[in-house]
Formats: sequence, C-alpha cells, structure tokens
Amino acid sequence: MEVKEIYCSTCKKKLGTYNVKYFSNDRLNEIISYNHTRCMREGHSVIILRP
Repeated sequence: MEVKEIYCSTCKKKLGTYNVKYFSNDRLNEIISYNHTRCMREGHSVIILRP
C-alpha cells in the first residue's frame, strides 16, 4: 500500500497518513486547508511527504 504523509516541519510531527489510491494531491491540499488550519495560521510549514 502506497501512502503519503502530511507533515508539519515546524512542529516536527506527522498530521496524517493517506492512501495514494484514494487521495490525490488536490484532495490532500483540501484536507490541509480544512483540518490543519491552526498550523497554517501560525505560519508553520506543512508539506506532503511520500515515505
């Protein structure tokens, strides 16, 4: 199973792991904007990783 992770490099923590089959990059960006707004408002660097 191939996955991608949403990671906050400022907080140094993983925010979520998502299956590539079901979540495209556009969908992951929507998830970041809706679910992880606190990190975004504080100016943290949130990135999508492929481990």
